[in-house]
Amino acid sequence: MTPSHDSSQVAGGLDTAAIADRVRELMPQVRADLEALTRIPSISLDAYDQAQVERSAEATAGLLRAEGLEVEIVREGGRPAVIGHRAGPPGAPTVMLYAHHDVQPVGDEADWDSPPFEPTERDGRLYGRGAADDKAGVMAHIAALRAHAGDLPVGVTVFVEGEEEIGSDSLPQILERHGEKLRADAIVLADSTNWAIGEPALTTTLRGMIRVVVTARTLDHGIHSGMFGGAVPDALMALVRVLASLHDDEGNLAVEGLRSGHAADLEFSEERLRAESGLLDGVETIGSDSLLSRMWTKPSATIIGIDAPSVGTASNTLTPSARAKVSVRLAADQDDLEAFELVKAHLLAQVPWGAQVEVELEERGLGFAADAQGPIYDEARAAFTDAWGVEPVDIGVGGSIPFVAAFAEKFPDAAILVTGVEDPDTRAHGANESLHLGEFEKVCIAEAILLARLGARREGRSNG
Repeated sequence: MTPSHDSSQVAGGLDTAAIADRVRELMPQVRADLEALTRIPSISLDAYDQAQVERSAEATAGLLRAEGLEVEIVREGGRPAVIGHRAGPPGAPTVMLYAHHDVQPVGDEADWDSPPFEPTERDGRLYGRGAADDKAGVMAHIAALRAHAGDLPVGVTVFVEGEEEIGSDSLPQILERHGEKLRADAIVLADSTNWAIGEPALTTTLRGMIRVVVTARTLDHGIHSGMFGGAVPDALMALVRVLASLHDDEGNLAVEGLRSGHAADLEFSEERLRAESGLLDGVETIGSDSLLSRMWTKPSATIIGIDAPSVGTASNTLTPSARAKVSVRLAADQDDLEAFELVKAHLLAQVPWGAQVEVELEERGLGFAADAQGPIYDEARAAFTDAWGVEPVDIGVGGSIPFVAAFAEKFPDAAILVTGVEDPDTRAHGANESLHLGEFEKVCIAEAILLARLGARREGRSNG
């Protein structure tokens, strides 16, 4: 794409090139602080040491205090969140900067090419759990603050959550008790991705989600498969039949009544999908409509776990009960509770042989669709162009970030900018998660310029 202006020039009275140069000077220390944060194994799941999450919150708070913010660590029945604030010049807008300091478990460490909590550079990428998702988001905010050290052009509130990876359960309580501290004209949520290396993006749609557990029972105890097989159904066979009903022959979700949508018309080939996903040779894609619609705006279902006897330990026994966990992604405008009732009704209508089947809702979250127009969005797109030299694209993301909908509901008048430090090769949540260091620098530059651009809009604080 052709950039709308040259980032080396003065834009709107702002010397954006000077801001970019300042950020580049800061990057060695920004990276060092990112590596220090990444070394803290702040996994927020209950099974892990929560002292490390506390340690991560304290480290984040220390970084914010060093930039002159008034900082507090808040706990509303969950993991520690960090809130920092510094006022801007009179008449300047206030910007809230969000990230999270908790991370996912590492899985099997044998799948990692370097220790997950020892950040390691290879081929211009920094590898480590949380190096991208989302401690790089934390440090992008810190870098923007440092670029304007002592002379912030806007009021800034930084909110770094400590339990995003486990569903942000205490976020409603935090918003209820501390919402006025977080109120802002613009909210930058740094927890998404860019379109490609060298191509920035604003995320304007996110799918919602429900996660359900399906349990099938056919027997009150296990019995000999040779003596009773052929007359008595086993629970695992019944469960498989129920789960298979979720998709039609093309691989589309077969649950009637769910909403659907069409994604933006961006070029995205099957070759790119195969390269980014690791789809094996000969394995076909599923579903109909464009690839981006299938991944961004249409509902989908994935079986993410099954409780059943393992192959290595299985005996010749009819299984009396079995469970499966199903992740269902929803169109951005789909009500999550309505979706659960539709999925539940569909599954129960497919039960074979009178098996006893239960469908329980484990987690839910609303989607998000932004009306990404108005002066704040214009300044964001201009800041991205300043940093990358190309205009950003608006993208959807097939994953779900339920806290975005919570912010949109709490602050309906704020312009919500969903940005991110990731790229298609980041592998967030997987083994060998990594951050592209060149793109990270551009993210930091863009955010620093965005604060300057918003600060220049003393009279234009509305998002539309």
